[in-house]
Amino acid sequence: MSQTFHDHFSAVAGRYADFRPHYPAALFDYLTTLVPRTALVWDCAAGNGQASVDLGARFDKVIATDASREQIASAAPHPKIEYRVARAEASGLADQSIGLVTVAQALHWFDFDRFWAEVKRVLKPDGIIAVWAYGINDVEGDAVNRLVQEFYSATVGPYWPPERKMVENGYRTIPFPFHEITPPPINMEARWNLEQLLGYFSTWSATNRYKKATGLDPLELAGNRALGSLGRA
Repeated sequence: MSQTFHDHFSAVAGRYADFRPHYPAALFDYLTTLVPRTALVWDCAAGNGQASVDLGARFDKVIATDASREQIASAAPHPKIEYRVARAEASGLADQSIGLVTVAQALHWFDFDRFWAEVKRVLKPDGIIAVWAYGINDVEGDAVNRLVQEFYSATVGPYWPPERKMVENGYRTIPFPFHEITPPPINMEARWNLEQLLGYFSTWSATNRYKKATGLDPLELAGNRALGSLGRA
């Protein structure tokens, strides 16, 4: 059965490039232990190429695809990356041509049956698929962290698409028809000022659905409350 492409991010492609956190180097270093650097990599649902660039620094050739033309247009050029507009379930790649498939913070949007079939078609017999996501932020400072959790769950909470629940569950509820490999623990950390933190919140699908539904910007209140909290710290 065909699934409609739910485009939550084309409208914020520029902010997505500016404010989405970068994945830790340890993650990509680990991937180089699983497949040779000469392996052809497919970075699926690459967005603006955040993971693609790190993959390009470690592998000889990366094909980065995304269904959003705006996201691909905002991606940073790289000599080892070929960007293409394509759905995850219909990549256009050749049979058994890919050594490594990566999906960063996007698997929950896919039509699983069709995507798994596509992966099995394009992946080499000894190939690897690696998928990952990051969940709810924890921010240093109890007062600000409470505001962050409230913003996530209460302010924009009702506006999260239902697929977000899969991220909150750490992808444990998603069927995965491949032999699983347990990676080492990998932490994702970033040092941000308040403007950068709010910029990241502005890229959330729930934030933008809130704006569309109410005509209001929830970040204005969140920013003022955070500043007040910091002032009292």
